[in-house]
Amino acid sequence: MLMETILDLPIENKIFYAVLLFSWTVYLWEAYLAYRQRRIYRSTMHVPQELGKIMDTDTFEKSRLYQLDKSNFSFWSGLYSETEGTLILLLGGIPFLWKVAGTVTARFGLGPEYEIFQSLSFLMLATLFSAFTGLPWSIYNTFFESITLFHWHGFKHPTLGFFLKDAVKKFIVTQCILLPVTSLLLYIIKIGGDFFFIYAWLFTLGVSLVLVTIYADYIAPLFDKFTPLPEGELKEEIESMSKSINFPLTKVYIVEGSKRSSHSNAYFYGFFKNKRIVLFDTLMEDYSPLNKDGEPENVPAEETDTPTEAKAKPKNKKQGCNNPEVLAVLGHELGHWKLGHTVKNIVISQMNSFLCFFLFAVLIGRKELFIAFGFYDSQPTLIGLMIIFQFIFSPYNEVLSFCLTVLSRRFEFQADAFARGMGRASELYSALIKLNKDNLGFPVADWLFSMWHYSHPPLLERLRALGGTKQD
Repeated sequence: MLMETILDLPIENKIFYAVLLFSWTVYLWEAYLAYRQRRIYRSTMHVPQELGKIMDTDTFEKSRLYQLDKSNFSFWSGLYSETEGTLILLLGGIPFLWKVAGTVTARFGLGPEYEIFQSLSFLMLATLFSAFTGLPWSIYNTFFESITLFHWHGFKHPTLGFFLKDAVKKFIVTQCILLPVTSLLLYIIKIGGDFFFIYAWLFTLGVSLVLVTIYADYIAPLFDKFTPLPEGELKEEIESMSKSINFPLTKVYIVEGSKRSSHSNAYFYGFFKNKRIVLFDTLMEDYSPLNKDGEPENVPAEETDTPTEAKAKPKNKKQGCNNPEVLAVLGHELGHWKLGHTVKNIVISQMNSFLCFFLFAVLIGRKELFIAFGFYDSQPTLIGLMIIFQFIFSPYNEVLSFCLTVLSRRFEFQADAFARGMGRASELYSALIKLNKDNLGFPVADWLFSMWHYSHPPLLERLRALGGTKQD
């Protein structure tokens, strides 16, 4: 009976309820995976035997509790997000906001024929709504993490003023990029004729390349401080390693990532012969703020047959890697470049983008797609992009995301092997352990959760692949 009722529904109703059903199916699947991982956090109370020599009990317990708290927070924030999205669809939130956007543009003397201006108004209102509804969750998440890390590691957590200023700055920068790009994309679709999908794809390709080129030089410095790596042994070693694999390095920067997060990272950017490397200050023990609390302590040497001397022994560093380990991490990152992983990811991304625009061109004329989401009298291009890319393509997007996660893990193993081939296996081994500790990563993962979510292999798998190099 129920099946007959469903089959008798108009096609637009079937589309609407299929979108809702799939959305909740994905949410429940994600919730199930998170439950499996939380069960690991709760049940794994002691350091596994194979980790006994590389992780102390205190660090293991801190990472366990930290990840358990993050998982609990993700459950509630995810439930809220899914419920909010469902209510927006059921209550007609999208067509309502489109009418509000039309009212706003009408105040400036612009009627429905100025669809692009109404689309930009809709986009700004939608991002404002998203920013305000997500603000409490973002505040809690930011200050929960920073205060937790301050309590355990001594990090200076950001003030509320810094957080709000940063959020406003991000919103403004996002609008300055999003609105012009969207207006040009909509215009191209409007005037592009039967082959508009080709022009739209070429336009988004060009925008992507421009943003990748200018991001680190002009956008990222608006939020974080970038300084050139000083002359010295580390810089010389980085230049020498780059030269050995023909990596066209031009500059090396340090970014002050510690003011917003404890997480460590290193990356490169740039096209052709203009490559640059960026190192987070949290990655390097000589630059991490946690290691600048005081001067090295002098520890008397043990008495021997020779005259005793006071030998300077540095304090244990709280965070970061030493120079050989930093070079090993960079060897891994440069491996991505040498093995063509960056180019392969760009090719896959653009093939997917072209396919999506082609399918969009096929589907944009289907009026029932618009009726399904409350647009009975009009078929705005921006709304069509939202419906098709966000809702209709959602099953395809989930499959693609999983495939890219699997591919990413394969690339990570290959980059590790590249660093090992450069003779840096031992240093990379110890660097991975230190970074896992600094980031409070939990080294034990449920196999299904790991398979679905982890773009990087779990710590133990990477250490085993490096050949079981022993570290004290």
